[in-house]
Amino acid sequence: MSSVCPSEIRTWTGLPGGDQLRQVGLFAELSEGDLAALARRAATRRIRPGGLIVGQGEPAEGLYVVAQGRAKVVLFGETGRELTLRLLGSGEFFGEEAVLDQGTVPTSLVALEPTLLVVIDRVAFIEALERHPVTALRLVRHMAERTRRSDALIGGLALHDVGARLVRALIDLGEAQGERRDDGVFIRRRPTQQDLANMVGTSRESVSRALSAMARRGLVVARGRSLLLRRALMEAPSAAA
Repeated sequence: MSSVCPSEIRTWTGLPGGDQLRQVGLFAELSEGDLAALARRAATRRIRPGGLIVGQGEPAEGLYVVAQGRAKVVLFGETGRELTLRLLGSGEFFGEEAVLDQGTVPTSLVALEPTLLVVIDRVAFIEALERHPVTALRLVRHMAERTRRSDALIGGLALHDVGARLVRALIDLGEAQGERRDDGVFIRRRPTQQDLANMVGTSRESVSRALSAMARRGLVVARGRSLLLRRALMEAPSAAA
């Protein structure tokens, strides 16, 4: 069984604005009118930290878009063990497979912090794809990239040690959410050590030891809840592992 909290979802009064959907790269080609049409067929919801937004094997209500906050995409084992596949920030989305084939979601989505979601009606989303081939092509490219990353994750779990997997996870996180600076890549809100352990399929203690080793070598610098990935780590990951 998973250890996540109940979702505690509250639907806000009113509809989401088009500005909340404008930040989604998938919809970059849509006009203001098209965005407004999608917004009229969507609901905004707030989830508390640890809240289960949708569980693996459940039907999707629609396309889940993170408007504010952060969430994680996870797989739960029968014993409660957790594997984090990716983290979602503002403007990222979840559930497109279930929307497209009317099936269930293959993974769970859990809020990491107070999170505002926009849930777009399935039929409205499909209609938008049919009217806008460029948007449909963007979705195909997104799904292809995610498949590539999933293949890399599976390969890493099977072939690489904890240190190498952690380096790869940190670099991916830096590329997705970090700020490039002269001295490296700055991650403003780093995952907890347990979250990192769930991302690389190991224990929190193993992650702690690996991070400490990297810190002693000057490859990472922890600053409160933030983390700086030095240029040496980003530019030569194989040497850093």
